Amino acid sequence: MLRKRLIQRRAGEEGFSWRGEEVLRIESFSDAVFAFAVTLLVVSLEVPRTFDELISTMQGFFAFAICFWLLLAVWFEHYKFFRRYGISDYYTMRLSAVLLFIVLFYVYPLKFLFVLIVDQLLGYDTAVGSSTSTPVEEIELGQFPLLMVIFGAGFVAVQLVFAMLYLRAYVLRDALGLNAYERSKTREEIQGFLLAIGVGLISIAIAVLGGEAAISWAGYSYLLLFPVLKINSYLMDSRRKRSQSHS
Repeated sequence: MLRKRLIQRRAGEEGFSWRGEEVLRIESFSDAVFAFAVTLLVVSLEVPRTFDELISTMQGFFAFAICFWLLLAVWFEHYKFFRRYGISDYYTMRLSAVLLFIVLFYVYPLKFLFVLIVDQLLGYDTAVGSSTSTPVEEIELGQFPLLMVIFGAGFVAVQLVFAMLYLRAYVLRDALGLNAYERSKTREEIQGFLLAIGVGLISIAIAVLGGEAAISWAGYSYLLLFPVLKINSYLMDSRRKRSQSHS
């Protein structure tokens, strides 16, 4: 299992003591859920019978890669949380269950959106959700704002769950024995997720208020994540360095 191998290697973490040395049942269940979600992302469940169908299926590679990377990012964040804190109380289990529900519910909207974007960027057929040349579902210009609202709602929901998970860990900081650095990193994570929620809400507001004319900006607004999270990380690092210098 990937989680067990990463635990043995202590991959992806420095300066933070791992308290979750065992894979919990909710983690095993989440692995199955994420695996099923990836299965739903597969371009086509049918083996192409003609070369044209093969080429049409291959056109979905980039959209599949993007969606796969996004799901993997959510999975790894979930994995990292349990490795850092090893919390298995009722509240954490409930939040994890909500996260898995959101992931499964938003697999098709996620796939729909990125297939549409990639098809338009690369000049492919505008049919969405189809591995053949026969259109299954098309989107009208007036439906784009609602699509971005649906995507934004899922994005905000995922960030909110992670913010609540890390907030739970921070509440239990004394019981978990978090040192000053670990407490600071936990606050940084909470702030990062709250900032991401803000970006998602900005995108939703643009889609709702701007309508069709501003739909591109609703998508471009997610680029704010990179500078905003980078600034948050920089400010927290600077604060930790100042604290160390004064101690």
